[in-house]
Amino acid sequence: MKQSVVCLDLEGVLVPEIWINVAEKTKIPELRRTTRDEPDYDKLMRGRIEILDKHGLKLSDIQEVIASMEPMPGALEFMRELRSLTQVIILSDTFEQFAKPIMKQLEWPTIFCNQLIIENGRIAGHQMRQEHPKKNAVIALKSLNYHVIAAGDSFNDTLMLAEAHAGFLFHAPDNIKKQFPQFKTYEEYNDLLGAMKSAFA
Repeated sequence: MKQSVVCLDLEGVLVPEIWINVAEKTKIPELRRTTRDEPDYDKLMRGRIEILDKHGLKLSDIQEVIASMEPMPGALEFMRELRSLTQVIILSDTFEQFAKPIMKQLEWPTIFCNQLIIENGRIAGHQMRQEHPKKNAVIALKSLNYHVIAAGDSFNDTLMLAEAHAGFLFHAPDNIKKQFPQFKTYEEYNDLLGAMKSAFA
C-alpha cells in the first residue's frame, strides 16, 4: 500500500495573497496582480520588481507587510488536523525571504519555495528552483511511491493538480474554476479535508 502525502499551495489557500497585501499597504494597485491573473510567473515577478524599483521599495518594506499578516481563519486548525493524518508539504512560488514568519504561524510545516536575489536591500531578481517546480515536486514524490493529493487556487497550481493522483481547487476565483472544470472545487476547509481523506491511498 502506498503512503499518501498532501501538497498544498500557500497563498490563497492557507494565507492571504502577499502581494495584494503589499498593494494595499503601499497604495500601489499594480502590485495586486497575482498568479490568479498571470499564468507566467517569471513575467509576473519581473513586472513586480520593476514596480518596486519605480517606487523605491526594498525587501524590508515587503517583509514589514508580511510580518503583519496572519493565516486565513481556520487554516491552522486545518493544517493541524491534516498533519495528524499524513505528511504535508507546502509547494509555493513564494520566496524563503518571505516565507519564514508565515511558516512560524503555521507551526513550521515543510515548504519548498524559491529564492530572491538581494543587492543592498533591493530585490534585484528571483531564482526559481526549476521550471514548473510544483509539478516536478509531485513527479518526484510519485517516483518515491507516494500517493500524492494536492490543492491550490491559481494558474501556477494547475500542473501540480493535474500531475497528482487527486487534485482539488480551493478558494479559486471564477476564471480558474471555469477554465479548469476537471478539478473539484471547495470553499471550506472541512469540505477539503473530507475530500482529501477520501482520496488517501
